[in-house]
Amino acid sequence: MSLALAGCATMEGMTTSVIAEKRIELVTAGQGAPAVVFENGLGGRLDWWAKVLPEVARETRVFAYNRPGTGTSDTASTPRDGSHVIEELRQNLRETGIAPPYVLVGHSLGGLYMQLYARRYPNEVAGLVLVDSTHPEQMKGAGARENWPTWANIALNALTSDAAKAELAAIPETGAAMLALPPLSGKPVIVLSAKGPMSETSELARDANAKRVDIARLHPGAKQVWVDSGHGIPLERPEAVVAAIRDVLTAARARVASAGQK
Repeated sequence: MSLALAGCATMEGMTTSVIAEKRIELVTAGQGAPAVVFENGLGGRLDWWAKVLPEVARETRVFAYNRPGTGTSDTASTPRDGSHVIEELRQNLRETGIAPPYVLVGHSLGGLYMQLYARRYPNEVAGLVLVDSTHPEQMKGAGARENWPTWANIALNALTSDAAKAELAAIPETGAAMLALPPLSGKPVIVLSAKGPMSETSELARDANAKRVDIARLHPGAKQVWVDSGHGIPLERPEAVVAAIRDVLTAARARVASAGQK
């Protein structure tokens, strides 16, 4: 939680664009296809990708942004469930001139949003990288918020924005929407999972770790990679994220080349 709520320094290349009359804080860099699109975790800013984006931008175009209510991005009056989040992302990409298909990369809650995007719009997706992603049923069972320690609920209420609180409350709705759709098929998927938390033994941790294992099952054919890291893989082990993205880019490009030869 301390990592998830920590602030980061301003990221090089960060700009503010007006999209649909809303200010959106974003970074675009690089050239090439497919473009790689990043989605932050709960309350996380695009700065989390500061050690990842420059490396990936050497190979293709990249896009990262702060969702409404995060950083200097304007707040939104729309609900903060995943369906609204991914539609706003699609509009941001169109307005920025970045065409699909995309390699989608999501950390934590951003991973749940990218899973929903990939299932709802598979023709817009070239591949998927989940970085210690939220499980669609993360808030069920022992993971339900009423089972959290008191200190965790107090800290979350005190340290997160209204937008983050609304996103957290909408996780069950987002997860249900994702599970109602068929899995992404025929596209490369890599699941990066944090090894560090697996040693924790509280009931809440055991539940979270079971879901950390289970998430790969939701993506038939996915490759799961265990990273020697805590939950903050983009900050702690950025090289693992870069390697996964490169592998997915290579597989996606090979798939396109193979299709072009038929």
